[in-house]
Amino acid sequence: MTATDATATGLAHGWYALSLLHGRIEAHIERALQGGHDLSVREYSLLDVLSHQHNGEGGHLRMNQVADAVVLSQSATTRLVTRLEDRGLLARYLCPTDRRGIYTDVTEAGLALLAEARPTHDAALREALDRAGQDPRLTSLVAAVETLDGPAAT
Repeated sequence: MTATDATATGLAHGWYALSLLHGRIEAHIERALQGGHDLSVREYSLLDVLSHQHNGEGGHLRMNQVADAVVLSQSATTRLVTRLEDRGLLARYLCPTDRRGIYTDVTEAGLALLAEARPTHDAALREALDRAGQDPRLTSLVAAVETLDGPAAT
């Protein structure tokens, strides 16, 4: 095996471990949110991302920015927004300065559900990380996740 082969194999194992960690965490949070709040992980993420918007400069996100933030395609994000809008958790409106732009805001009902679901999300995340930390393949990744502070740079 060459050094290049060994590096590629190491990268593949690292990618596998990262995928495994992500899958375990997402599945655990999904069960908790669905069971307690009738929300999927993606729905929760979308409500959370949109709840951080504000009226100042750069305060509202375009749909492509929202799609990037929730790690979905634009069409999947649009479908997700529509589902949450149908449930009264989001509302769309025209951009006041550019009539071609459409913004999406979290409604009061959406903010209330998000506030209710946040402790469930956070507890499920902690539980999933604690369980994953017991798996020797994932220990270093869990430690890395736990040391991250703040939103990821884009």
